[in-house]
Order: sequence, then structure tokens, then C-alpha cells
Amino acid sequence: MERLGTGIGWRPEIADAVERMPGIDWVEVVAENMCPGHLPEALQRLRERGVTVVPHGVSLGLGGADRPDAGRLTALAERAEALRSPLVTEHIAFVRAGGPLTASPSLEAGHLLPVPRTRDALDVLCENVRVAQDALPVPLAVENIAALICWPGEEMTEGQFLYDLVDRTGVRLLIDVANLHTNQVNRGEDPAKALAELPVEAIAYVHVAGGFERDGVWHDSHAHPVPEAVLDVLTDLASRVRPAGVLLERDENFPEPGVLEGELAAIRAAVEKGRAAGGEPARAVRREVAATAAGTGTVTAATTEEPPTAAPSPVAAAPTPPPAAPSGGADGARQRLALAQAALLSALVAGTPVPEGFDRGRLGVQARALAGKRADVVGKVAPELPGILGEAYRAAFLAYAHGHPMTGGYRRDALDFAEHLLLSGRLAEGRVQRELRGWWLERSGPVPPRSGRGRVARVARRVLSHR
Repeated sequence: MERLGTGIGWRPEIADAVERMPGIDWVEVVAENMCPGHLPEALQRLRERGVTVVPHGVSLGLGGADRPDAGRLTALAERAEALRSPLVTEHIAFVRAGGPLTASPSLEAGHLLPVPRTRDALDVLCENVRVAQDALPVPLAVENIAALICWPGEEMTEGQFLYDLVDRTGVRLLIDVANLHTNQVNRGEDPAKALAELPVEAIAYVHVAGGFERDGVWHDSHAHPVPEAVLDVLTDLASRVRPAGVLLERDENFPEPGVLEGELAAIRAAVEKGRAAGGEPARAVRREVAATAAGTGTVTAATTEEPPTAAPSPVAAAPTPPPAAPSGGADGARQRLALAQAALLSALVAGTPVPEGFDRGRLGVQARALAGKRADVVGKVAPELPGILGEAYRAAFLAYAHGHPMTGGYRRDALDFAEHLLLSGRLAEGRVQRELRGWWLERSGPVPPRSGRGRVARVARRVLSHR
């Protein structure tokens, strides 16, 4: 893996600042926001200057029960080739559920949701990763995600789950230290022990981001400063392995360039502090985990004399999982995972009963977070809507989202929201109604054959009748 150095997440809002920022060796872009034939000029200039650009996917849903969509894989491959990227990255998450495997409506989460750390989920994930690897022209790295909720009946720790994934597929890892911190607060998981179990030699690069805590729950916002606790996890990681690259993520609420440069300097300092530590914190944790796994409570001389730069042995460190239940084959694993994910997602976005074993309060927090994220993204995809509705936009959208799950992506969601408002009769006749009606009519057609032309025509007649 080539050395990447220090990078930052490229976003249009900070494009000019990133172009002038000193010490930026590489950038990461959201793959779905890039069009290979029409790259932003600022990004092209960075690429021509020799700055590496890595596409970061958010919509594959590699942890979902369905096999990866061929069209999405083709699009990700095209972006990797257009950007001449050394690798592409995605998430260990599911983003949609339902459909043919469950004989239920397809639902979109609009955000990343955690997969259960079970053998079924691991089997499905490994197969999905192999499908993606075969379709991509460059290596794939997958990212651990932040979680607000815990699945009942998990059979592995995060470290063991990731170790087995790497062992079975050869995939590389994108480790987000902010997500490890999030899971410490929300799930009580020690990031040091997670790092001790990881195959650190498989790490392609590292994410660092900020967030905030509210009522004992950590929200991975990517809109707040990086806290010291996250930098401490980065220092611990850097004491175990020298990461090829470290990148600062910021998605909104962008500060002045000088503030971002200060955060990058703090990240570099945390990495150097970890290197200077010589690996002692890592060795101490590995000795503790190995002793616990062995059931002896003692440490051998060979363990205490481990070289400072040696990678941990996840095989020795990871707890032994319980025996696997009869699987019914790969298709059986997909079926069980599909039913479980559909039940969870339906509870989060459609208000159906909470599946057994989940924390009802935490699911409520997650449901509100999904609705808020959905409102934010629709507002970015269709900025005219907040412009037309003003301060009433967010409350109106959250009320709409409560009873209307997303089924077709954010652009479709924006149109459906506007249609709902127009047909609900809640808008008084006036400027807002006229502008919203015009916006909807302009963007609802023409439509491709067999994609709902008749429905659009019927709705248009109803909308026009409100004039």
C-alpha cells in the first residue's frame, strides 16, 4: 500500500480552502457525489498537482442481505478509474432492507446502519465483499461504522469480526477512530481492546472526525471539532502500526480554514506521539487480552519481550466464538439476515413494532437521527425546498418522514415530500403554495418509459386542480 500521508475529506464548500491548504497529501471524495466526466475544476487541479484522490462510497450496503448492485459497482469502478485512485473504500453497513428476500416493501435507511456481529452476517458480508472485489479495478478497503444501537445475540467482538473478514477475503480496512470512540460511549466497548484484536497490518488508512454527546449518547456528526478522546484513540493506533494515511472528515458546519489546519496539526501530533510511545500501551493491552483468552491470568516471557513494532496477533487475542448453528447454506444466511434487517429498519423508519431484544429507547434515538439526517440531505439535494418553506421546512419534513419511509433515494424523496405537502391541503393559497407547485411540476417530468408516467400525470392533474 502506497504512503498517503495527511489528508482531508474534499467537499465543495471547502474546495478553495483545501486547494490552498499546506501539507495536504491526498483527499477523499464521496463517490456518489462525483460524475466521472464532469469533475469539479478544483478537484481536477488537485489531481493535476499530484494530490491523490480516493473515492469513498456510501450506498453499496455491503453488509446488507442482498448481493451488491451491479450498477452501483460499475459506477464506483468508473470513479476509481477517472480519478486514477490507488484504492476505493466503502462501509461495513446496511443501508436498505426488504424486497424480494422478505416479500416486503423495499426500504431505504438514508444512512449507515450496523450489521450484527454474527456468523450469518459475516458469511454474507464476506461473499458481498468478494463480489465487489471482483468488480473493482483497484483494491477495496472497508470501514468500521459508528453505532447507536446494539444487536441482540452477537457472537463476536468487533475486532474478531474484522479479523475474520480480512482473513477470509483479503480486504483492507479503513479504521475510523472516531467510530471506535463512538462505540465506546454508546456500546461500552473499549477501543484499546478493539485495536488489540484488529489485524492492524491490513489497515489502508484512518479516519478522524468530530461529534457530540447528548444524554449519554455520542453522535458521530462530522460537524464538530475532533475531541481529545478521539485523538487519544488515534495515538493508541499509531503506537501499534504506522498508518499509510490519516484523514480528517468534516461534512458540514465548516469552520474557517485556519481551524481545519489546526485540527490537521493536532492529528499529525497525535500520530507522532503514538510513534514515539514505542508501542508500550499496545503491548500492555495485548498481554492482558492474551492472558484473558488463555484463562491463565499470567503472561509468558515471550509475550513481554515482543518487539515494539510487532503487529498484534488477533488469533491469540480474540475470544473463541460459540459453535455455529446449522446454517442452511449461504442462501439460508441471507434469508435470516434479510428478515432481521427488514424488521429493524421497518421499526426505525416506518413505526412498526420494535424487534425483540433491542433497546426501545436507543431505537428511538436512532430513528430520530435517521429522520434528521434525511431532512438535512434532502435540503442539500433540493435546496429550493428550504428556500421556499423557510423555517417551516425542517418541522414539515420530519412530520412527513414519520409516516413516509424513503424508498427511492433522496431526489425521489424530495419530490415525494413536495407532492405530499401539495396534496395534503395544509398549505394556504399564496406564494409558498405557488412556488412549491411550480418546483414540483418542473421536476416531475418528463419521466422515462415504464417508470410511473401515468402516476405522475394523475398527480399533476390533482396538483394543478389546487390552483
